[in-house]
Amino acid sequence: MAGKKERQRRLARERYQRQQARRAVQAQRWRKWTIVGLVTCAVIGLGVGGYFLLAGGGKSASAASASPKASSAAAATASATPSATASAAAPVEPATHCSYPASPPAARNVGVPPATPDSKATYRATIVTNRGNVVIDLLNAKATCTVSSFVYLAGKSYFSNTHCHRLTTSSIYVLQCGDPAGTGTGGPGYKFGSENLAGATYPQGTIAMAHPGGPAGDTENGSQFFIVYRNTSLPADYTPFGTVVKGLGIIQNVAKAGTDNANGPGDGHPRQKVVIERVTITKT
Repeated sequence: MAGKKERQRRLARERYQRQQARRAVQAQRWRKWTIVGLVTCAVIGLGVGGYFLLAGGGKSASAASASPKASSAAAATASATPSATASAAAPVEPATHCSYPASPPAARNVGVPPATPDSKATYRATIVTNRGNVVIDLLNAKATCTVSSFVYLAGKSYFSNTHCHRLTTSSIYVLQCGDPAGTGTGGPGYKFGSENLAGATYPQGTIAMAHPGGPAGDTENGSQFFIVYRNTSLPADYTPFGTVVKGLGIIQNVAKAGTDNANGPGDGHPRQKVVIERVTITKT
């Protein structure tokens, strides 16, 4: 009997070690594409952890699987005091020159936006989806290079017939789109710096850039963006470049239908598929 119990304990230890090894591999993959790195851990009282949302495809790391909660206090502090890196990198707005260095491969090869944006224009975008139209006022005076890129990609039909590949319904409330590959890793073949970060907050209706981790003000923005459908606390690391003025209820209804939890509880593909048929731009 003792020998049988010892064998059961040994098998349990080996199973646990295999699980930990798999989680370590998953975590390493997941860190390549992350949006947020602050989380409270109420169970063990450490108060700090990592959670990885809004970029990348595939299965989530164990930290995401544990369904951590966002630290509102930490996020608020980060929003109020963006890093020196972000402040140093941010251009004077509205910007009169933009840089879009190469970042291959391109999910769709449509070229590069002009280096000289129309900094005085007023833009409105209409995202035509299979579930209805979402109308967005673009913040050209505050995030000129970001808006110029978005307008350019829309004009090149870059977003046409693409899926919004990720929905989060726990702690962070966003729908993420903008990757023609549908994997969460696709981009336009170029990158650019963050803007409009000073004091940035993310109330419902915000549209902001997703990027693959790194310090605030980095040059890793591409084509992926997220729509905030419910007030969300995030550090001021993600360029807000638009505000939904019509159709937010469409996104909220998609959120109510939930996610398939492919990346962990409350994180995966939307159960109600959202397809961007096209994005049209009105300029005034």
